[in-house]
Amino acid sequence: MTTIKFPRNINEFADQLIDNLAAHSYALQPNFLSQEESNAVLKHIQALQDEDELKKAGIGKQLKFDVRENLRGDFIRWISKSDEPVIVQSFLQRMDFLMQLLNRTCFLSLKDFEAHYTFYPTNTRYIKHRDRFQHNAHRLISVVCYLASDWKVADGGQLIIYNEGEAHEILPAQGTLVCFRSELEHEVLLTNRERYSITGWMLDQPAKLTFL
Repeated sequence: MTTIKFPRNINEFADQLIDNLAAHSYALQPNFLSQEESNAVLKHIQALQDEDELKKAGIGKQLKFDVRENLRGDFIRWISKSDEPVIVQSFLQRMDFLMQLLNRTCFLSLKDFEAHYTFYPTNTRYIKHRDRFQHNAHRLISVVCYLASDWKVADGGQLIIYNEGEAHEILPAQGTLVCFRSELEHEVLLTNRERYSITGWMLDQPAKLTFL
């Protein structure tokens, strides 16, 4: 089994991400996962998909949860911190490392990280929305790490982040990590091929308390 190791320049990655996040409310880091690492995680998600473990995603949380295919077309499976392959456990460790740095440098008081595997079939999208719920505002930083290889502009599926009157378009290139403040509006454009990622959120409360 492949093990995801911390890159030698993880501190440089983290410093750049934090600087851009503080200055622009979003940041991206190409090659946060290597091709080998991304392929290993992708293979795991596809195995879950073959076992029918990915379920149709919905809108909202708790009692306000609703499945609306015209608004959101992806399939997901929540990640369990205690029951995932080593490759995914190592990715979660990187997120913990970033949270600790954000707490020290940006004073965010982040306490936990929740995430799921995400699969967009061909010809699906996610309309403009915010990740921070009005009735449950514990998501502070949103995180996406893309896994599908050889992504081209014609493949669609770009992430659009809206901030201060500008639209920032991000190609879901393999291994790229994107972080942004969860209150920012964003959308996933129509994808012309299957699109895979890990999607997560840094929280100001332990994840289990956000469901109360």
